[in-house]
Amino acid sequence: MQIRRQAPDERLLQSTPPDWYAFSPSPVSPDLATKLKANEKYYVDSVTLIAEENGQAVVSASAIPMRQNVRGHVVPLAGLSGVASMPQVRRRGLVRQVLTELLGQVRDSGFVVSAQYPFRPSFYDRFGYVGVPKARTARFNPADLTYLQRADLPGEVTWGPIAEGYDDYRALALEILPQRHGFSVLPDSRDVYARDKNEKWLAAARVDGNVVGAVAYTITGHAETLQADDLLATTPLGRALLLQFFARHADQVGEVSVRIAPDEHPELWATDLAVRVETDVTYPTGAAPMARVLSVAGLHGMPVGSGHVSVEIVDDPYIAGKYVLDGTSGALDVTTGGDPAVTLNAAGFAGLVYGVLDPSDVDLRGFGHVPTDSAAELASLFPRRVPYFFARY
Repeated sequence: MQIRRQAPDERLLQSTPPDWYAFSPSPVSPDLATKLKANEKYYVDSVTLIAEENGQAVVSASAIPMRQNVRGHVVPLAGLSGVASMPQVRRRGLVRQVLTELLGQVRDSGFVVSAQYPFRPSFYDRFGYVGVPKARTARFNPADLTYLQRADLPGEVTWGPIAEGYDDYRALALEILPQRHGFSVLPDSRDVYARDKNEKWLAAARVDGNVVGAVAYTITGHAETLQADDLLATTPLGRALLLQFFARHADQVGEVSVRIAPDEHPELWATDLAVRVETDVTYPTGAAPMARVLSVAGLHGMPVGSGHVSVEIVDDPYIAGKYVLDGTSGALDVTTGGDPAVTLNAAGFAGLVYGVLDPSDVDLRGFGHVPTDSAAELASLFPRRVPYFFARY
């Protein structure tokens, strides 16, 4: 068995790559194969490793070069995707070997964190990943927002095919990136898929010519659902303008379904708004995201609280070691060494960094040991935050 990096054009020569077998209808028809091969251009920047037996690719895994805001610190993110194996090699540990090599390669090339949408979280927590909140869905009748139809809001909403407004949409996401903890974006080569496919409308809220909000959406049919992607807004006015746009569909659709950040509260958007907010986590296709840290040193300079603590990270091939973490200046200072009383595995450390775990959770979840006298320092250094993983892949 050989593990090696696969060139993008190599996949075009394969009859059935492992990820096609795992994630597509099969046998792959000639028409579907043509479509899948046409999509390969969107993966040109991904790092893909394969395991081969007898000259055939039997395992594949890819890392998408992305960016993510971690507590106000924008760092390179390796988005894990396309992890797949052929039936004859499953349960042999080959996927584990490929993933271990892939994460090591992307760490060595400068990636600080990694994220993914797992088929089974219990498989990936052994790789140091920890679960983070999934974006929520808000459902409501646009008629409940009719008061907004009469509101005289400063600004306007323009709409059209997403291909026409894509540049503004992308620019808005990049504007939000340094502002929102957990926010992540795809590389340009992958993100343009939505533009090229052009299967959605895009509504953009503008104030004085500047885009302050945007949402992509489709309409399933008359009296049915306006199905919206993430509601992006940089100001309350931007959000209000988009909600006003939704309200103008009151006699056209019976429901608006829109994706929102995990800490958004749509019940506060308007008086008398009856809204259902839900998170549907299912496996293998409706997972909440997971994330891990690939480089502790890469977090140096990240905005943190005022804590000071020494930790030892154990049982991990990428970040194991002893570290002194200091936030006295308001920015994380990382040095190696120290005499730590705190022991963390990679998942426990990631949970603290991303703000999804309290120090007391570490022991309860089996992610390490935090003595009582160190818990307060860790909680001060890494206060709870709600990350918003925007990009999906």
